Amino acid sequence: MQELGMAEQGSIRVSRKDGNVVVIEKDLATEEMVLSMGPQHPSTHGVLKLECMTDGEVVTSAEPYLGYLHRCFEKHCEVVDYPGIVPYTDRMDYLAGMNNEWAYCIAVEKLLDIEIPRRVEFIRVMVSELNRIASHLVAIGTYGIDLGAFTPFLFCFRDREHILNLLEWASGARMLYNYIWIGGVAFDIPADFNKRVKEFVDYFRPKVVELYKLLTENEIFVKRTKGIGIMPADVAINYAWSGPMLRGSGVKWDLRRNDPYSVYPELDFNVPVPDGKFSDIGDCLSRHLVRALEMEESLNIIEQCISKMPASDGFNPRSAVPKRVRPKAGEVYARAENPRGELGFYIQSDGKSTKPLRCKARSSCFVNLSAMKDLSKGQLIPDLVAIIGSIDIVLGEVDR
Repeated sequence: MQELGMAEQGSIRVSRKDGNVVVIEKDLATEEMVLSMGPQHPSTHGVLKLECMTDGEVVTSAEPYLGYLHRCFEKHCEVVDYPGIVPYTDRMDYLAGMNNEWAYCIAVEKLLDIEIPRRVEFIRVMVSELNRIASHLVAIGTYGIDLGAFTPFLFCFRDREHILNLLEWASGARMLYNYIWIGGVAFDIPADFNKRVKEFVDYFRPKVVELYKLLTENEIFVKRTKGIGIMPADVAINYAWSGPMLRGSGVKWDLRRNDPYSVYPELDFNVPVPDGKFSDIGDCLSRHLVRALEMEESLNIIEQCISKMPASDGFNPRSAVPKRVRPKAGEVYARAENPRGELGFYIQSDGKSTKPLRCKARSSCFVNLSAMKDLSKGQLIPDLVAIIGSIDIVLGEVDR
């Protein structure tokens, strides 16, 4: 065929001969498009906005935009006294209020150099591990909904109610507790509290297995999460990941083991990490798997607390609570293993005021979310939902 002319019409190259058009080649290249996901999208788990660059259905970049929930926590701390800050910590990661309070109190107690009664330490561990299970139940249940599984969500929230009932019995609140105080706890646990907790442990153990079979081993769930959003261990470390995110990448790092505090050195428990047989190490399924396995370890810790806790005869839970908190001049950083990773508090004291000169919160959610660009690159748009859900963010702690 002798080509008499060549023209470009859109993405189709053609040749002309005797007035007839013959298609020679079709160019399938596409333009990049900006896709905004959130801040009203339900699967962003709060007011998170992702600005995604897409090539067709493939994500080339995803930039998180924050600040829609900024609550000025760190600025509040400069005008509120040390004990008054405790209720504000509840409102950061509102799904793990006990853990937040404890991390903050550890920092102030380190600055004051005070010794905590042994019974208080076991109470703190027990309520914090109960709160860890409750937090993981929300993470697992909502993750199922993100990917189209509704039944596990109902199962998780049914069992979470039992924990909230226990925490309400101990503290008087179901979410924002103000229970762990500097030097102690607000109240001693009720007389039959340990008995009721043991009943919950016995009830929940088979439920963990049931939930595992219902969701974690579900064929559709596995296909939606396995091999998606893989984060290598070295990159996770460089991003300063912590908690289930870091352990999901195969790094066996848990502050309760590696930088122990309170009575954790006396307790026997494992640090779950994926072995690569069920999931691809570092993917969304691995991160979910860590949370699912951690609930059983928390049950083991709670049982040991019940058996090792000193008797309450003549016990005053506020015996070490200082009447006026005015630390000496200096600075301190303390951290604790929260359900979402390392929560740390850096506090500066001028030695004169009953209010901190500076109180900086190190949010694990903020740090974990910072890797969104690497996690999303080359993934499909529907897989972004799986990736965000696997990070398990709480925007109250991200924005602070």
